[in-house]
Amino acid sequence: MRRVDPVSLQLFLAAAREGSIKRAADAEHIAQSALSRRIADLEHALGVQLLSRSPLGVTLTEAGQRAYALGEKLDADIQSFAREVQALSGEVAGTVRLFANLSSIVGFLPERLHAFRVEHPNVEIVLQERSSSECIRACLDDRADVAICLAGVAAPPALESWHFADDPLIVILPPNHPLTKQRAIRFEELLRHPIVRIQSGGAGDSFIQEQAEKLRMPYTPVVAVSSYEAACRMVEVGLGVAIMTGSALRALAGTKRFVRRPLDEPWKDRELRVFALKKSSRLRAVDAMIAALHS
Repeated sequence: MRRVDPVSLQLFLAAAREGSIKRAADAEHIAQSALSRRIADLEHALGVQLLSRSPLGVTLTEAGQRAYALGEKLDADIQSFAREVQALSGEVAGTVRLFANLSSIVGFLPERLHAFRVEHPNVEIVLQERSSSECIRACLDDRADVAICLAGVAAPPALESWHFADDPLIVILPPNHPLTKQRAIRFEELLRHPIVRIQSGGAGDSFIQEQAEKLRMPYTPVVAVSSYEAACRMVEVGLGVAIMTGSALRALAGTKRFVRRPLDEPWKDRELRVFALKKSSRLRAVDAMIAALHS
């Protein structure tokens, strides 16, 4: 049997996850033809077909399903091997896998990560945006070295956590909205007006929906968007009002086409925390990242 190339394995895993050669090539920053050739080489080395190809994309064959399950573990072991050997070089180097929720990425992380890279130029940061619950799960599964998300998400005993930032909720409204006359706005008043929903099903959205249920009032947004920028645009044109984090508003402070007001509720204050799996020892790069994020 021919040797299995780790890069070809990684590209096969990407294609299986994406269900598409094109999307996998985009994600891995490689030409479509090169990625397809690598997977064909892997299939030839193993002597079996791993992917069924069609105009709609790719699916795993029976052999491919088994190869995917074993390949994920093998790829993780290879990555771990490289990371741990790099850590013994005597310098802070290697890769840090960082998962973070949307508000921490928009409001706080760019400046923190820039400062970290200036101090530790030999550390590669692989950042993925995920919901708070997915961030916690990634830490537990050891798919993330560090995660930043809402403190309200239940954190199992297997994780350590540190304070990252306070990020209160704020209301944004169109300039001509009747609630702009108030200095602060109760949630009950807000529910009587059309609402723009942000990240439907996410931790923040689910929390807001729970508060509406406690008041026994309907929570029926007129539109749902996936980003703070999109929410601002919806509010600017008068489609509705929205509840956003203070950090996101600071990051998007360039526009004057909407009005900001404090949310007059005891639950408006939110804490973002840094999470990491409890370990007797960590890679130096991971320890440096944790120190930089909660300092």
